[in-house]
Amino acid sequence: MATDGSRTLLRSTAARVRGPLTALVALMAARALLGLASPTLLAAAVAAALDGDDAVRPVALLGAAVVATGLLEAVLAPFGAHTVGRAGAWLQLRTARHLLTLGARSPLPPGDATARVVQAAPGTANLPVTAAGSLISLVSATVALGLLWRIDPWTGLTFTLAVPAAVVVARRFIGGATGAQAGYLEAQSAIAARLLSALAGARTVRAASTTGTETERVLAPLPALSAAGRALWRVQRGAVWQLKLLIPLTQVLVLAVAGLGVASGRLGPAELLAVSGYLGIATGALAQVDVLLEVAQIRAGTARLADVLARPLPAHGTGQAPPDGPGDVLLRDVRVYREGARPGASATPGAPVLDGLDLWLPAGRSVALVGRSGAGKSLVGALIGRLADPDDGDVLLDGVPVRALDPADLARQVTYAFERPALTGATVHEAIAYGRPGLSRADVETAARAAHADTFVRRLPQGYDTPLERAPMSGGERQRLGLARALARPARVYVLDDATSGLDTVTEAEVTAALTTLLAGRTRLVVAHRAATAARCDLVAWLDGGRVTAFAPHAELWRDDAYRAVFAQDAATAARDGRETADV
Repeated sequence: MATDGSRTLLRSTAARVRGPLTALVALMAARALLGLASPTLLAAAVAAALDGDDAVRPVALLGAAVVATGLLEAVLAPFGAHTVGRAGAWLQLRTARHLLTLGARSPLPPGDATARVVQAAPGTANLPVTAAGSLISLVSATVALGLLWRIDPWTGLTFTLAVPAAVVVARRFIGGATGAQAGYLEAQSAIAARLLSALAGARTVRAASTTGTETERVLAPLPALSAAGRALWRVQRGAVWQLKLLIPLTQVLVLAVAGLGVASGRLGPAELLAVSGYLGIATGALAQVDVLLEVAQIRAGTARLADVLARPLPAHGTGQAPPDGPGDVLLRDVRVYREGARPGASATPGAPVLDGLDLWLPAGRSVALVGRSGAGKSLVGALIGRLADPDDGDVLLDGVPVRALDPADLARQVTYAFERPALTGATVHEAIAYGRPGLSRADVETAARAAHADTFVRRLPQGYDTPLERAPMSGGERQRLGLARALARPARVYVLDDATSGLDTVTEAEVTAALTTLLAGRTRLVVAHRAATAARCDLVAWLDGGRVTAFAPHAELWRDDAYRAVFAQDAATAARDGRETADV
């Protein structure tokens, strides 16, 4: 059965296209009425001809009904596609926006999330139209059955006896097909997620010569996919042969009873034609195996889509940051637990990633955040701009909790540059100006020069107008474009999350000097893995055990052997993981 979330989603989808859907249902109803009228008109024309009466009027009415039905058929297909397309576009946009708003909070792998949007949304959009068509077909079949009873109770009774068997077969089919289809979609999504991760790490796979192993990993869910497909086929096969046997048998019996009625004088030839016509309409509702399969597929996809939309979004405020705030940031008694390790969760609680962390970023100063790999440095940076939220504690910007700020205003106040930036846009210019479409070329070039990206960008075939797909770049060059994008956004706080790790030491020193000049008076949090990077900042926050264990200039902390060991450990981790040559 459909879940409450699925029903709510279907109602929302239907409401979104209420006008076109209402018009479409009216057109389908008109077509059904013409279909119900045609056997009667045909019988009247035949009766008039056999009785020697004037047949012009019934023949003309029958011809008009046939022409009108043809016109409706011509209109229904494109209009139905337009309605489904509008609903599908809205659903995909809504789901994509929901996933993007969840961001790092989404537990779905990118491949699985993509599969749900691409596969499930179009089907869910089509369900209101399919359901309306099925309902009208069912009503038409019911009316046709009533007319069979009116023409000849014996033929009506003969058909009625077959209905319970068809209902039982249909219910068994749709129940079994929904479960099998859900398993099929899950296996498809698992393969998509694994394939996406494999393609993202294609260079690593090739360098390690593990193509065979990776292929096996990607296709590991294939047996489950095959099993679900075979289960779906078995359910369909069982329903098809039963209905294909039941329907012709019912038709033969009904026509036999009607033929006996003609032979006995109970029915005339014209009434026999009417019985034949209404029998076709009535049996049409019993033969909708393809429709039932489509409904089963849509129900399974809708449940997966509803599961995405049921994941709660973070609550956003409507406040604005103080207009003249200097960019003072305070994290106070912050705790963040690993997924499943929160107190009260079903899993056994574990050590939090951040455990009562207190950190102050003085306005206008640069603070390096250092710590061993996995200490939670990137997580701390993510909390400032609400890319993640703490489970406990407060994050304040100029004295205002970031939870209370309007998301658009917070994005204006806090900007990021990442270790592996995702470049979005059609051209290099658009990638740097992302989020600020009206940014001038001069401003884009200024930001690129500060990030030491201008030189290599000008060497591209079309400079800043080079399409991204035609602009091959190293990891370090992509990092510099990511930096340029951050510098093109005036903000109070800049979070540089290992944003220069792909640069050589000379270039990093030059970029850091440019950043110091350009961002003078702006608050900066620099996630640092190199001692030289930490040394260029005003202060260093040493993160260990989920807390800041020291807060002082780099030169002062350097006297501590344990502090120096942090950078030795990070260097070993970088060598092992290939941080500076990782896939981007």
